[in-house]
Amino acid sequence: MAVPKKKVSKARRDKRRSSTWKLELPGMTKCPKCGEFVLNHRVCKACGYYDGKEVLKVESK
Repeated sequence: MAVPKKKVSKARRDKRRSSTWKLELPGMTKCPKCGEFVLNHRVCKACGYYDGKEVLKVESK
């Protein structure tokens, strides 16, 4: 039966667990049309373009 030989310290245990909860930024790229940051594979909210084609009509302010 697999049993630990010695007690694992709290610091060692927590170091092992720390990488599980790492925060990551979502994949964001610049819109080729207007330059705004957009989530990948989504329509740009600023200009309404996706994959070089106008998908949404966006009114300019």
